[in-house]
Amino acid sequence: MEKSMQSIKEHFVLVLNSGSSSLKFAIYHYHTMHRQWSGVINGIGKASGTMKISDSHHHQLRTSTQHYRNIADAATAIILWMKENKKYCLISAIGYRLVQGGPEHRIPEIITEKVLVDLKALIFLAPNHLPEELSLIDTFLIAFPKIKHVACFDTNFHRDMPDQNKYYPLPIKYKEQGLMRYGFHGLSYEYIMQKLNQQHAFIDQKKIIIAHLGSGSSMAAVSAGIGVDTTMGISPMGGLVMATRCGDLDPGAILFMLKMNDITPEELDVELSEDAGIKAIAGTADMRDILKRRNSDKLAEDAFTLYCTQAKKFIAALAASLGGLDLLIFTGGIGENSFEIRERICADMDFMGLKIDHCLNLRSEKIISCQSSKVCIRVMETNEERMIAMHTKSILLACEEIDPKFSMHSGVETA
Repeated sequence: MEKSMQSIKEHFVLVLNSGSSSLKFAIYHYHTMHRQWSGVINGIGKASGTMKISDSHHHQLRTSTQHYRNIADAATAIILWMKENKKYCLISAIGYRLVQGGPEHRIPEIITEKVLVDLKALIFLAPNHLPEELSLIDTFLIAFPKIKHVACFDTNFHRDMPDQNKYYPLPIKYKEQGLMRYGFHGLSYEYIMQKLNQQHAFIDQKKIIIAHLGSGSSMAAVSAGIGVDTTMGISPMGGLVMATRCGDLDPGAILFMLKMNDITPEELDVELSEDAGIKAIAGTADMRDILKRRNSDKLAEDAFTLYCTQAKKFIAALAASLGGLDLLIFTGGIGENSFEIRERICADMDFMGLKIDHCLNLRSEKIISCQSSKVCIRVMETNEERMIAMHTKSILLACEEIDPKFSMHSGVETA
């Protein structure tokens, strides 16, 4: 019996979450969903990148520096580490975060040849994300050919938005071609809502705005537990100004850029997604650097002010979309860690019932609103990787229900 239990404990789910120049990964116990190891590779595509791996107690197991030319190099480095520790890494399935799956691919699903063909045809919807994500999948499919690979889409949370928030006022042919407001950061929003449901009764009766603020920033409006509006549209470039992304633009501004400069749509895409945002104003995309410089550097202060001002506007707009507001949540790297940005965003918002407590906010307490605030303001840590792991486990359990002969142990691999 003891041997059998030990065997069960040794099975894991690997989670992969790729960004523009980073790759996060985590390994979860299949049965307990306890995170055993986690890591990140930063600086992909730069002269020098770093790999950091920690155990479940956040103890650093490995820190190394090398050149990662692309996402495939980073994936290979993770696979090599897993081979070195293969007796601890019996992988039952791999879950991936995918930014975009178009109108046909939103709920988590097993990756098949057809899914890959469909996703390759959608690269034009997310040219800064899908190529790297597909390269990541290809690399791990080769290394782990026998197990289930599961795609978890960032757009799933927003799939039930009402039509008035989902579709653009354009000729119907574009809607038929799949042009709509998909929304993103869905795995983060889903995790936050799951935690709220565990912590509070009747949370589905609350009107909620979740502000996921990081290098990519967006907000979602939630009513009756469903995402009903969001700031991003067909791409992760829209909505709030971000680290290197422009946020919302007048379509005339885009036409101006094309007419006044001899550039291709591909070059325009790079300019809007990699050279715009606060980077274009302050010369850096790092909000931590901007916060350090803003008292002595006008451009840094301008970028800080613009970011917070836009956040205010979107909170007000989403509250109008909801018809009120009960709960505002800050999450994401900036939302969780920057008391200055939370304070500036909530300043002078008491006309909406938002009153922040300076001391609670300074300490990044879970609740940072004043007792007299009509709206509860919270800081919550998000965890996209855990959400992916849970979806992946659910897919495996569904496979067992559909096919009693299927066992998640039958496809276990050790890299």
